[in-house]
Amino acid sequence: MTQWNTDELVAADKRFVWHPFTNTREWCAPDDEPLVLIEGRGALLRDSRGREYIDGNSSIWTNIHGHNHPHINAAIRRQLERVAHTSFLGFTNPAAIELARAIVDLFPENSLSRAFFSDDGSTGIEVALRIADQYWHLQNLRKHQFVAFNSGYHGDTAGAASLGAAAMFDFGFGHWNFPAIQVPDVKALEDLSPAEVAKIGAVVIEPLIQGAGGMRLWPVGTLRAVREWCDRTNTLLIVDEVMTGFGRTGRMFAIEHEAVTPDILILAKGLTSGYLPLAITLVTEKLFSAFDGSIAEGKALAYGHSYTGNALGCAATKASLEIFEKEGVLEALQPKIEHLASALAGLADLPGVVEVRQCGFIAGIELRESEDAVKVCLEARGRGLLTRPIREVIVLMPPLCTTIHQLTRAVDAIRASIIEVCGRRSGKARPQGAPKTK
Repeated sequence: MTQWNTDELVAADKRFVWHPFTNTREWCAPDDEPLVLIEGRGALLRDSRGREYIDGNSSIWTNIHGHNHPHINAAIRRQLERVAHTSFLGFTNPAAIELARAIVDLFPENSLSRAFFSDDGSTGIEVALRIADQYWHLQNLRKHQFVAFNSGYHGDTAGAASLGAAAMFDFGFGHWNFPAIQVPDVKALEDLSPAEVAKIGAVVIEPLIQGAGGMRLWPVGTLRAVREWCDRTNTLLIVDEVMTGFGRTGRMFAIEHEAVTPDILILAKGLTSGYLPLAITLVTEKLFSAFDGSIAEGKALAYGHSYTGNALGCAATKASLEIFEKEGVLEALQPKIEHLASALAGLADLPGVVEVRQCGFIAGIELRESEDAVKVCLEARGRGLLTRPIREVIVLMPPLCTTIHQLTRAVDAIRASIIEVCGRRSGKARPQGAPKTK
């Protein structure tokens, strides 16, 4: 087994690496030792000091079938022996072709029929915005405005951030690439004036549950109501399934819960089961057929990335889809969802907890203080659970392969950590010397 010099690795990281969404002063503090994760099997991760953890947020919501799944490993190795990557600009490859067909076949016939490959959720959204904007231009209509919802998050690239992240994280950079407005709910959408509606090209929504906005559930019927509004107003519906896709909500895709077909659908994160960066923006044939000319004429989509259609990522995704069928993943998930609901019961009564929310295999435990949420996640780390809060919300979103026993352990770790942290604030912490776990 490889021996890791943790002290040397941490020192080098603090010297040379810049981490995302990280307070660098705290990260680089001499007394702070970040975890160096070196191995994973199933729902478990191991660090360089040999400690084992349940992957409570699926490695930032990406891992579906667990780490080191033999079927995906084998598919990547087979593809690697052929070629790792070739250009998709003017060329194609079997892995991308086969995956596009497999993805399209997951949706009703004659609905979402074309797949555009990119790298991650943010770029998948960028593709969707560019397609929508150019589509209306090709129709000679000035529908250049986008509508998103308060607390929605669709990525950090310039166009995607204009839909919500710029306001959510107070970037303060001023003008972004796409003109976008935020509304709180469907009623606000309905209340827009005819003059405002005439400018709207597309509405963008995370179906059923908002992710980075704090795991906030939409009222039942919201997605269906937005689809109907778009139909009435000749507006495109863009659905962001970057987080909710591939079983997270209990069905393959969240749109299935309300029988909605969008005009554009974005898939990423769990697409490759957390193995490699890949995103797909799916569109209807109606949209695709509008781009029937050359780039010089302004009728082709002049957008793409160097790693578009990457063969390794496509091979991993195709293997992931096969696992859903071979292992009956969605069927096996249903009792786990029920067990998660049972395990979460009672957390809302703990000190410092505001609300517990669940959507399928996704849970958010909202605390009163964001500072406490950070402390609870650090405390849970000592109890063998890795996760990360979204401000005041503790997220639990493990891989779909997580066992019932591991689910129980994960929720127990959160429960004990909340009691430790919030109980300390309320004066009801465990007696000194009492064990942290049963």
